[in-house]
Amino acid sequence: MSKVAIVYWSGTGNTEMMAAKVAEGAKEAGAQVTSFTAAEFSAEMMDDFDAVAFGCPSMGSEQLEETEFEPMFNACEAKLGGKKIALFGSYGWGDGEWMRTWEETCLSDGAVLACDSVICNEAPDDEADDACLALGKALA
Repeated sequence: MSKVAIVYWSGTGNTEMMAAKVAEGAKEAGAQVTSFTAAEFSAEMMDDFDAVAFGCPSMGSEQLEETEFEPMFNACEAKLGGKKIALFGSYGWGDGEWMRTWEETCLSDGAVLACDSVICNEAPDDEADDACLALGKALA
């Protein structure tokens, strides 16, 4: 049984809803799943998990949330080499540039993306829920 961490930051609840669907998908696929807010997770915990899903909405000018999520994620970057990960998040404007930039960062750090990242505009709809379930299953 693989151990999967779901690590997210959510300001309005949209990314938190996505995280719940990712966790549901991973559990359905047989993984042992633990969910964390960005404030609860640290780089030292990366080695405890076979795979990690990171979720963060687009903030400001299409960037990661800067107070809690980005510092935690930056600390985790040294542990991404060879690690199976997946990315998800919501946005309210723009075209998803923050996710493309985030994917490039992860790939340059040597991370193994388990599947396509999932983004949705505002609250997740049925299509986004299905994509989040599939993301969780891909991590398991």
